[in-house]
Amino acid sequence: MPRETPVRIVDELASRGYNTDREAVTLLADAPDTDAAIERALEAVPDDAVKLSVEDVRDVLETNAGNVDRSRGRSDTHSSSDSGERDPSVSSGDPSLESSHDRGAVPPETEGVESGSGDGNRTRRERDPSEPAIAGDVTGRSTGTGEYEDFVAVFRDRYEKLSGQLRGRVNHRPTSAVESMPGGSEAAIVGMVADIRSTANGHWLIDLEDTTGTFPALVMKDRDMADLVDDLLFDEVIAVEGTLADDGGILFADSIHFPDVPRTFEPSTADRAVSAALISDVHVGSQEFDADAWNRFAEWLHTPEADRVEYLLLAGDMVEGVGIYPDQDEELDIVDIYDQYEAFAEHLKAVPGDMEIVMIPGNHDAVRLAEPQPAFDEELREIMSAHDARITGNPSTVTVEGVDVLMYHGVSLDEVIAELPEDHASYDHPDRAMAQLLKKRHIAPQFGGHTRIAPEERDYLVMEDVPDVFHTGHVHKLGYGSYHNVLTINSACWQQQTSFQESVNIDPDVGYAPIVHLDKLDESDASDFLTIRSFG
Repeated sequence: MPRETPVRIVDELASRGYNTDREAVTLLADAPDTDAAIERALEAVPDDAVKLSVEDVRDVLETNAGNVDRSRGRSDTHSSSDSGERDPSVSSGDPSLESSHDRGAVPPETEGVESGSGDGNRTRRERDPSEPAIAGDVTGRSTGTGEYEDFVAVFRDRYEKLSGQLRGRVNHRPTSAVESMPGGSEAAIVGMVADIRSTANGHWLIDLEDTTGTFPALVMKDRDMADLVDDLLFDEVIAVEGTLADDGGILFADSIHFPDVPRTFEPSTADRAVSAALISDVHVGSQEFDADAWNRFAEWLHTPEADRVEYLLLAGDMVEGVGIYPDQDEELDIVDIYDQYEAFAEHLKAVPGDMEIVMIPGNHDAVRLAEPQPAFDEELREIMSAHDARITGNPSTVTVEGVDVLMYHGVSLDEVIAELPEDHASYDHPDRAMAQLLKKRHIAPQFGGHTRIAPEERDYLVMEDVPDVFHTGHVHKLGYGSYHNVLTINSACWQQQTSFQESVNIDPDVGYAPIVHLDKLDESDASDFLTIRSFG
């Protein structure tokens, strides 16, 4: 029987809601009847489990299929006897980020093992072979059909999740109950911003909608919180506290609350010396793809200076795509989309073969444009199979060495930058726009604008949990900062300025690779946990 592709097995398990160890996938692929082995493993796994471990698969195969050669199919995989549970150290530091080209501490000497890729890659220390855990991936779970009920479901789910983060901070009442309260009463509403308009006197009226109705809140222009109105986007969820007018028909706002990241948030850290390179927007296939910069980056990854860089996280736009903007075909070096991915896969082979790679799609990639975006289909996965890269949807939260990295390509940054004042969000400082999304706890709050949003049963774009690192791309600008101890990084690009970008005044930052030292996120000095490498 021909060996099942690991991609198909991962897709099947993901569609059932399970992440999987790499070695578990290998064992399932080598089982005499892979489909039956999958079914038996899922029947045996605990009801509350979200990950199918290698131990789960081994137990099932040994119990149901007799003697199983545990080493079969693992010639290129190095196992660890006990991955262990981590108790990551945390800190309440609030680092002031400055660019640094100095490396942190030298990793300890450890025993190396040869990569099994055959690419002549350097040796590296043996490590736990389990892949980074993935959460929030829509791949295999998309249910939206575009019907009215789908839109109701996604907005209701958004409201329930974000209002739940606000209700503990205010004495919330539904709008239908506020309508019946006597004038002069103190009240608080948690609602979705349905409308924002100015009055003849320069005050602001905000219509707040919940599941029971809509109620207006008035923000006086001379109040300190009036500046917060500048940060509001349609469809985001906020809480407003205040006092009802004498006739009870309007709420005079005294304070505005966002779901936000708690100021007490402390990032998790890895429990060993290990780093991740965060990049995006490679754009292979464009005449302006900077292959020289990419090659310098790939060569650097093979040097001793990069020994601790074991993870490569790519936040979308692997290729330039076809028909993305007017007259794009005149700027293409490769005109066929599949040939573009073949070329990208060849460039990916230049990085060390034993790196753990995670990729999400972007708006130039061959997936649906509406967010959340499912991961690449099986045909493209097969093309990009170099180094057994982990491919997931946009957005996804990737847990690497105990550190949660929220990966999002970043299309909604265009909308945030367009809607908010320049000193609050701009292309020159994309990290400020990212901070706004963290404050709103939503990837793309505004519906119906430039960001295409797919209605699903649940809102995959809500930030239900606070990430340790927020990684985006899309705008082709390098930017990084810290928002309530969450490290925000926009990782620039690998494409020189195109004529289209010139026409819209985009001056890209090319060939940068932010290197995050996962074990040092609790340090107060940015140079200890973030190094910006330039290869352009």
